Amino acid sequence: MSKITLGGKPTNTNGELPAVGSAAPDFILTNAADMSEVSLKNYAGKNVVMNIFPSVDTGVCAASVRKFNAEASKLDNTVVLCISKDLPFAMKRFCGAEGLNNVVTLSDYRNKGFSKNYGVEITDGAFEALDARAVVIVGTDGKVKHTELVPEIGQEPNYEAAIKSL
Repeated sequence: MSKITLGGKPTNTNGELPAVGSAAPDFILTNAADMSEVSLKNYAGKNVVMNIFPSVDTGVCAASVRKFNAEASKLDNTVVLCISKDLPFAMKRFCGAEGLNNVVTLSDYRNKGFSKNYGVEITDGAFEALDARAVVIVGTDGKVKHTELVPEIGQEPNYEAAIKSL
């Protein structure tokens, strides 16, 4: 279990992020674009940036999707996955309205295994059952290269450290 805060109030996650150097756990998520199921295997041979957050309908979460969308266009052989438990329709609507087409929005609303396996499910407090804000970078070899569990949900991740790890 990891400790984070929400508005300064302590809260917890169900576990720990995968260790740097370990094989990234596979997952099944719903693609917001077409409701298809995807797994980490769909991105084999690419660098994978996982931008994990509670809900695209909050300011900081929306900002992270915009920032990673801008950065993704500059990265070779890299896919940016924006992951939450938002309904796919909300994620698709947001990206469409914002003109964001360099990221893939994925939802864990159906299978719910991603947040449990990646240790990001919030277990108490106002955001219970949503995902904590985190970044996980997976290299072309399928191994975790970088992780960050943002200590305060209302803060943005360290984009520079994430991109530098690539």
